Amino acid sequence: MWRRASFWVGNSNTAETVYAYVDYEPKDNEYLKDVKGCATYTEIKDWIMSEYGLKVSSLYVAQIKDKCGIEKRLNYNVGDNKSRVPKCPPEKEKAIMAAFKHFSMI
Repeated sequence: MWRRASFWVGNSNTAETVYAYVDYEPKDNEYLKDVKGCATYTEIKDWIMSEYGLKVSSLYVAQIKDKCGIEKRLNYNVGDNKSRVPKCPPEKEKAIMAAFKHFSMI
């Protein structure tokens, strides 16, 4: 992590900038204990592919987030509700729920 510090040199009005590197690594993930929803859709999909060998869509992940009450960001690409939206199959729903538990989202 880089830190920026400004200080005055002598009696002049010239500001010098010094960059210092602070090496800090937490011992465990305790600091993430209260953080919920920290995994991206891509991380969730990649984890499901590696653990279950299933390819899930972002739509299925979003549907299960809605079902669990997990907050999502606003979607600006909203359709006009003329097409049929596929429902998430039960086996993929179980895999997505396991991913949510793995990433401490539920």
